Amino acid sequence: MPKRESFLPYGKQWLDEADIQKVFQVLESDWLTTGPMIPEFEQKAAEYVGAKYAVAFSSGTAALHGACFAAGITKGDEVITTPMTFAATSNAVLYQGAIPVFADIDPATYNLSPDTVESSISEKTKAIIAVDFTGQPADYDAINDIAKKHHLPVIADAAHSLGATYKGKKAGTLADMTMFSFHPVKHITTGEGGMITTDDPVYYQRLRDFRSHGITRDPSRLAKTDEPWYYEMHSLGFNYRMTDIQAGLGISQLEKLDHFLDKRRQYANKYTSTFASDPLITPPYQHPDTNSSWHLYVLKLDQSLDRKEIFNKLHAENIGVNVHYIPVYLHPYYQRLGYRKGLCPEAEKLYEKMITLPLFPKMSEKDVGDVIKIVTSLTGGITK
Repeated sequence: MPKRESFLPYGKQWLDEADIQKVFQVLESDWLTTGPMIPEFEQKAAEYVGAKYAVAFSSGTAALHGACFAAGITKGDEVITTPMTFAATSNAVLYQGAIPVFADIDPATYNLSPDTVESSISEKTKAIIAVDFTGQPADYDAINDIAKKHHLPVIADAAHSLGATYKGKKAGTLADMTMFSFHPVKHITTGEGGMITTDDPVYYQRLRDFRSHGITRDPSRLAKTDEPWYYEMHSLGFNYRMTDIQAGLGISQLEKLDHFLDKRRQYANKYTSTFASDPLITPPYQHPDTNSSWHLYVLKLDQSLDRKEIFNKLHAENIGVNVHYIPVYLHPYYQRLGYRKGLCPEAEKLYEKMITLPLFPKMSEKDVGDVIKIVTSLTGGITK
């Protein structure tokens, strides 16, 4: 019999009565989409991270696609990013007809290595997409310095790092454009949803057009203004709009974000303080310049441990561990594009021995204790 009676997933949303009532309020209003909840959510999110502008999208992937479009990425361009991410990061580059160039990770932080970014730049490089893996911001000073030297925009994939800080500045202000995700396992949820924050008015305009078919009603940009119904399509955009239902939920969730972050950090600290003394487990390193928002808690297992066996045994005990991530270029689709194993050795070494523990604010102290007890009971007895 499993030591736990119920299954504990690696991540899960936390909705309360206030969230439900906010959604009901929208459902009972005159607007279900493209209404007043969207700009309110955007304004509150921009204020929270300290950015001038925010543009909501139907998903984090759509938001990343919008950022690539706004940055002017097009066919044949190259964009440098990390393979230690979900496929959406580099897929957004492919959507624009461009070529993802995978640079290796820093073996300490697991984030994009500035040294490998520098060595990956070519005449075709058009942008850099950094990923705040697990919630720890990348080395933005170094990355931005490289970008400025080569006149490149930096896009931050901050799907994991809402509420995180780098040298005292919140994620959302560390790059030219920053993407957040509101999937149910993220820090706050809108069901599906995403957002770009930026201080650049040109990017802001392009993003707003792109999410709504490339269409504008802005009188200052129209060829004629004597017809009150008139609008113009200025670019080939998509229907990537967030609904008011989603935005209403996002507004309610945003009010609880700091509480959610406190819980994540509390549980992550408990994991780290326990696992730090286990010689067969390496807890995630946190750079002193960062304060992670702890979307994921990734352990690196010793070479002597059989990850597959541990993974299966933890699931048998109702501990829903996962693995984040398979390096993107190892997927069959990317292999067909010509990418090959061995491209990023540090990322591949990490992947072979990483495992993600459950971590979300709705967990209880008992849940955390169960994870610790069951993990430590296995690491001493299973060897390869």
